[in-house]
Amino acid sequence: MQFQVTILGTGSATPTLQRNPTAQWITYDNEHFLLDCGEGTQLQILRYKLRLSKLHHIFISHLHGDHYFGLFGLLTSMSLTQRLEPLVIYGPHGLDEIITTHFKYSNTLLTYPLEFRTTNPTQVERILDHPHLTVDTVPLQHRIPCTGFIFREKPRDRNLIRGLVPPEAHPNELIQLKQGKDVLDENGQVKYRFEDLTTPPPTPRSYAFCSDTIYLPELYQYVQEVDLLYHEATFADNLLERAVRTNHSTARQAAQVARDAQVGQLLLGHFSSRYREVDHLLPEAREVFANTFLAEEGHTYAVGINPQSIEHQPF
Repeated sequence: MQFQVTILGTGSATPTLQRNPTAQWITYDNEHFLLDCGEGTQLQILRYKLRLSKLHHIFISHLHGDHYFGLFGLLTSMSLTQRLEPLVIYGPHGLDEIITTHFKYSNTLLTYPLEFRTTNPTQVERILDHPHLTVDTVPLQHRIPCTGFIFREKPRDRNLIRGLVPPEAHPNELIQLKQGKDVLDENGQVKYRFEDLTTPPPTPRSYAFCSDTIYLPELYQYVQEVDLLYHEATFADNLLERAVRTNHSTARQAAQVARDAQVGQLLLGHFSSRYREVDHLLPEAREVFANTFLAEEGHTYAVGINPQSIEHQPF
């Protein structure tokens, strides 16, 4: 199944001509999820031909404007196109009040049900249990309450080996084999061994999104061995003092989290508007964690592939 991340915005508080505020589009099979929604996100969605009709879940990390100011326009546009399907927004306390107040005074009546689910920035909790994946929160530390998110694929069934499975096997017996169970006959003897007729399923994949946060050494335990980690890298190492003062991280610090967590690959983002180009951040991070890449807007990153063979492809 397809599991990938499309980057819509890589900038920090102030948008620039080169970068948009934070937003990411997660695709898992035929399901789609939006992570943060900075100003201009709906234009990015249009630019990269993403389908809003497929979007049912939006996750907001915190209430700094560059992470949610795009919500008002996005939600309104979905209503103007006569959306009917429900939409769930997961975010910090107060987000529901902000949005409903805006719609109250703009006299906006949505054509679809909108549900808010409040996240807890102080602890790990499961906020979505989807048939094929789960979403858990990760406590971050910023100037205001902030939450990261981890998408984890659920273990899949084993694969039947074509040509080896007896044609007379019943559907229920095939289900048992795919679940890793031997099939027994009426006398309790092994009729079909699952190891003989199936192959192991792919290893479950995982993606962690850690937006605005000061460097947290303990963060590694929450994102341990994820396939792909996105971690903010607002500043270069020479602005470490400013990073600490503003509760942000440097590229090197992001790499330290990736190294300690033994992740498969690291994506850097949330770049300061002071940098027209950000190439200088990459060597600082790669000194600590080699499999580091700069997130690029409009590029899609597959979760769980060999970090050395990653392909950056516009959606």
